[in-house]
Amino acid sequence: MKNLKSQFTLTLALACAAIVFSLAVCAQAQKLTGLAVFDGSNGRGPYAAMVQGPDGNFYGTTNSGGNFTQLGTFFRVTPSGKITSLYNFCSQPRCADGSLPSAAPVVGTDGNLYGVMSSGGAGRAGTIYRMTLEGKLTTLYAFCPTHPCADGVGPNGIILGGDGNFYGTTSAGGNASSSGTIFSISPTGQFKLLYTFCSLTPTCLDGDNPYYAPILGTDGNFYGVTYFGGTQGGGVLYELTPSGTYTVLYNFCGGVGGCNDNGTYDVTRDADGNFFGTTALNEFEITSTHQYISLRTWDMFVYPIWPYTGVTVANDGNVYGVVAGNYTNGGSIYEITPAGMYTTLYTFVNGIGTPPVGPLIQGTDGSLYGVATYGPGNDDGEVFKFSNHLSPLVETVPVMGPAGTSVLILGNGLTGSTSVTFNGVEAAFTVESDTYIKAAVPTGAISGTVSVVTPSGTLDSNPRFVVTR
Repeated sequence: MKNLKSQFTLTLALACAAIVFSLAVCAQAQKLTGLAVFDGSNGRGPYAAMVQGPDGNFYGTTNSGGNFTQLGTFFRVTPSGKITSLYNFCSQPRCADGSLPSAAPVVGTDGNLYGVMSSGGAGRAGTIYRMTLEGKLTTLYAFCPTHPCADGVGPNGIILGGDGNFYGTTSAGGNASSSGTIFSISPTGQFKLLYTFCSLTPTCLDGDNPYYAPILGTDGNFYGVTYFGGTQGGGVLYELTPSGTYTVLYNFCGGVGGCNDNGTYDVTRDADGNFFGTTALNEFEITSTHQYISLRTWDMFVYPIWPYTGVTVANDGNVYGVVAGNYTNGGSIYEITPAGMYTTLYTFVNGIGTPPVGPLIQGTDGSLYGVATYGPGNDDGEVFKFSNHLSPLVETVPVMGPAGTSVLILGNGLTGSTSVTFNGVEAAFTVESDTYIKAAVPTGAISGTVSVVTPSGTLDSNPRFVVTR
């Protein structure tokens, strides 16, 4: 994936070197606003999504810029658009702190941010880090402590599980085929190898080379896709239980018979258990009964745009994503309804060829936020906000856990809140600031919406909280 990304980035850079990123497009009701511009010193070339922290600010990484090593930064952007570089990666000798961040950070149950670096570290194979909101970095784990690299090489990202631990994948390493792994790690650095891909040799029937971290299902299992492998070589959709049982749910066709499912990037899941994702030239849905539906197919020789990253499910139940473009067509933001209706919401013109790299995220104000690898001025990249009239919401950290679990509830305007309920059951809570609340999952609660009654109205959670037993 790293080679594929590099080729893709180089192509776009050559095509867009002299182009100014225009945020004015489209006379639709939707509105896109440029929030912050990178200038090299605070980072260059963001290549992953952001995350919203407990303080209401957005945090992310760039994969170059920052200092003389030019190997990435960790940044903060306020809702009003002030951007600050908090940390320059590869600031330690031999890049012991990691280099080339490869995915969005995630919020931990302690309110800190956690993420991965695709290279660097003691083993030169990537790291897992913890970052405070003030920019203090702690390396929790360095991949490939001994050779061969049984734990993996090049981590792709992590997610927070319902148990407070993090789960992720590597795109290589694990065995002689260099096919990738699934792992878990605790907030204090206890690492565990959960699965090694291409264990069904010689044709990797269980999948080969995942490019993204798995997602957490409402059943507590983990789901994800691989880019290669499977019965037809186009990757697989897999399930992994917490106990370690691995199952292939779907085999992508890999271009066999002229299909466009060759190389699967990422998936997300809606409240009904349906999967949505992208391949190199296709956007698809796999239903909860594992039936495949093609939602949109792109012919790059007819349309100079193609999907290349994951999607997100917003609090209106619709799926939002982006497709890339070239110097004459900067790509677009699209929406897919639960019924499968595809609509282009916003088109970038005179653009940089790269709409958000990494899935869009929904902020607690309801707007969608993303980054562009190239931007105005020196083409160092930009952070933008897309308003689509979605309602404000709250988000819980984690999204799953048993009664008694301590939960962070992120939102806006939370000062003066008078009630927190988990699917109607009152919970004990403390308002820590205007942007987050601490609560405990109440006894008797069942899975459903977390609601917060604020002075300005009731805010509901997305996704719904899953109460485990």
